[in-house]
Amino acid sequence: MSELNAALEHPTYNYKVVRQFAIMTVVWGIVGMLVGVLIAAQLAWPVLNFDLPWTSFGRLRPLHTNSVIFAFGGSALFATSYYVVQRTTQARLISDKLAAFTFWGWQAVIVAAAVTLPLGLTSSKEYAELEWPIDILIAVVWVSYAIVFFGTIVKRKVSHIYVANWFFGGFIVTVAVLHIINSAAMPVDMTKSYSAYAGTVDAMVQWWYGHNAVGFFLTAGFLGMMYYFVPKQAERPVYSYRLSIVHFWTLIAVYIWAGPHHLHYTALPDWAQSLGMVMSIILLAPSWGGMINGMMTLSGAWHKLRTDPILRFMVVSLSFYGMSTFEGPMMSIKTVNALSHYTDWTIGHVHSGALGWVAMISIGSLYHLIPVVFGKNRMYSIELINVHFWMSTIGTVMYIASMWVNGILQGLMWRAYNEDGTLTYTFVESLVASHPGYLVRLAGGAIFFSGMLVMAYNVYMTTRKDVAEQALPAGAAQGSHA
Repeated sequence: MSELNAALEHPTYNYKVVRQFAIMTVVWGIVGMLVGVLIAAQLAWPVLNFDLPWTSFGRLRPLHTNSVIFAFGGSALFATSYYVVQRTTQARLISDKLAAFTFWGWQAVIVAAAVTLPLGLTSSKEYAELEWPIDILIAVVWVSYAIVFFGTIVKRKVSHIYVANWFFGGFIVTVAVLHIINSAAMPVDMTKSYSAYAGTVDAMVQWWYGHNAVGFFLTAGFLGMMYYFVPKQAERPVYSYRLSIVHFWTLIAVYIWAGPHHLHYTALPDWAQSLGMVMSIILLAPSWGGMINGMMTLSGAWHKLRTDPILRFMVVSLSFYGMSTFEGPMMSIKTVNALSHYTDWTIGHVHSGALGWVAMISIGSLYHLIPVVFGKNRMYSIELINVHFWMSTIGTVMYIASMWVNGILQGLMWRAYNEDGTLTYTFVESLVASHPGYLVRLAGGAIFFSGMLVMAYNVYMTTRKDVAEQALPAGAAQGSHA
């Protein structure tokens, strides 16, 4: 075993923590998406709640969101940021022990969430449901993460700070601020607390956090992945380095103001709602600037899409990023929001970003880095990556198309009035009309989940193959340079 570990270690970098987070990304992806398939089935067949409090939709839904965002997405961000920051600074992580603490601490947070949420121990705040002792642990782990990341940049061997690290750094700092402010609470006992804010202020702080969890955890961090792994996999330089810097600063300046668009037609002051709408529309520019920058990086390398399914994952993820960042600003317009809000259209929008953008860029990035950190020439099966790509793409399209149809159908049915002012349809009639869409969504989600099982098998076979047989030769292209 010691010989195996020695063979896997890079003389300069700490790849152990990258390997740990990479493997747990796959594990938590399977767990989180399995829960997602179950709750999708519960919406089609409510009997699958099993008449138990622990398995009800209301308790499993936050378990699903936390496990896919923070367990799957979070582990992917830790793995890739630790990998990228070392290779682009040509410096080892500043502290192996602190890096190890971030791994075990983050896994402890995830396990604590998996225990408390089905028990109904929750603060009831979207994407911030965990109770105060777990929130404190998150803050400690996150500050440790910041120390490791920025400490490594400080000790870098090159003067230049590559743009991917700007996005990772921006995401780390902003998520820390968001989490600490939104999680401020007054504990009653070890399992119950009340928000430090009240009423409309609490709603505004929550959606300032909630939308920027999307904007920084699920966008800025994964753009860090895009700016490193797309050029690496395409073997082309970033199309426009200047555009990448403009993309970064515009995103940082504008995204933070967009939260109020979640609170249209509520008690929030109208000026705040309008501000959120305007800032959301402005966001289209930097978002598409980044998407175009990623796409144009393939100039001169488009032919590689015929034979490279890893690159396909990355390019299609950029397509979904462009689509969902067009759809989001459009849905923030008050007149559109009046139709879309509280319907399945919002669910479709979220998953075009979550499955199409976040999951697919993560999967592509992992397929690139896993052979490197495990000392292999390539993944076990390129054909299985191709199978996974098509399962992910088909599953995502089925999911979001069914939710778009359902959402528009629901919005139109709920606002239909008779001449005497009474509602044309009952709520139950809208549910019956939505049922076929729920079946299609379940099928799409199941296909996407099955693709993760294919990935798990491919990763397992890659890591267990004899290291000597596939060990990278000295100076091999995939693992020797940043």
